[in-house]
Amino acid sequence: MHKYRITRKRKQAFELTEQLEKPLDLYDHLPFQIAVVSNLLQLNRDVAIRDIIELEPRELRTILNIGSYMPIKAADIAYQSRLDSYTVSRAVKTLRSLEMIDSAPNDANKKVKYLVLTEKGKSVYQRLCHEINERTRELESVLEEDEKLTLMELLAKLEDKTESMLAGHAQSKLSNKETITADQREIIRWWKKSNK
Repeated sequence: MHKYRITRKRKQAFELTEQLEKPLDLYDHLPFQIAVVSNLLQLNRDVAIRDIIELEPRELRTILNIGSYMPIKAADIAYQSRLDSYTVSRAVKTLRSLEMIDSAPNDANKKVKYLVLTEKGKSVYQRLCHEINERTRELESVLEEDEKLTLMELLAKLEDKTESMLAGHAQSKLSNKETITADQREIIRWWKKSNK
């Protein structure tokens, strides 16, 4: 099996333990490796992003979702970004306190509020988009166009399978009359929404 040079280099630095039977080799573990890349790509780790604004990942994801899809409901931000509703609520509270977002009325349902960017939020969003596009160009420079398309298709497959698997696990607990968390209920709701 082909290994990337840098992965082999890092893998050589860590030997699998002999103290346990069949330890998990994290360098050959796809979900772990995706998480590693995801951790590296967190926007708040990039000094160029922090020079624009110092926000936590949840606030950055939320402001990007609002800017890209406004007007948008908080529940739809949670679904689109796969953040739990509590995390989105905390991000919305922080972004409101920074006067970057506001609520817009929903004529169809007065109880549901849409989120929109304020002028300050729009300015931050535009600067973030510019820097994110620069990052994207640099990151994608290591991929051929067909590799990028294949990667996007593979990530979509993995997202669908992960959502289905997690929803199945949560649904199984419910079927056995066991309690599940609000986050697990939300995963079931997302799965149902994706599979209408």
